[in-house]
Amino acid sequence: HTAYRRQRQMCIRDRDPLFFKLVRVVNLTARPFHERVGREHQLTLNEWRTMAVLGAQPGLTASQVADQTGLDKMAVSRALAGLKRHRRVQCREDPTDQRRSRLHLTAAGKALHATVSELGREREAALFAGVGADELARLGTTLDRLIASVGGDAEAQPHAPTVARSRSSTGSSSEGSGRCV
Repeated sequence: HTAYRRQRQMCIRDRDPLFFKLVRVVNLTARPFHERVGREHQLTLNEWRTMAVLGAQPGLTASQVADQTGLDKMAVSRALAGLKRHRRVQCREDPTDQRRSRLHLTAAGKALHATVSELGREREAALFAGVGADELARLGTTLDRLIASVGGDAEAQPHAPTVARSRSSTGSSSEGSGRCV
């Protein structure tokens, strides 16, 4: 009975569209985050995604964080509210445009970022342990092209696993006020 179930699951997986497989990988890798990291550090996955971007690119606006993570602006707003509540992120006035605020990790945010980043690197190493360097390079290139395609970012950085290059460092009219939420 279990052999039949296992064979049936393999057949279903073989017919799954590639997009579904991508979503499934994301979901299967995100689940342990909440169980292992989220509970221990009182951190949601979207808060972590926001921290990861700000750790790599301090001083972004909330709209730029949304662009970099692929999250909608409401999800980023909720993530920022949680990060501010725990004093992990702070807003600073943009010196070139007082209507805009820039986001930065606090000392507590930087310490948590370092801890969770290390756990992420360990998880990534375990996940890709059975995948060869050539396959990983091809996967990285393919993912970069997909990100550029769906995000409209023709300048996506090659092999940037957590953060693509910001489309605009000065903002644009689509950014709204750029004020911290």
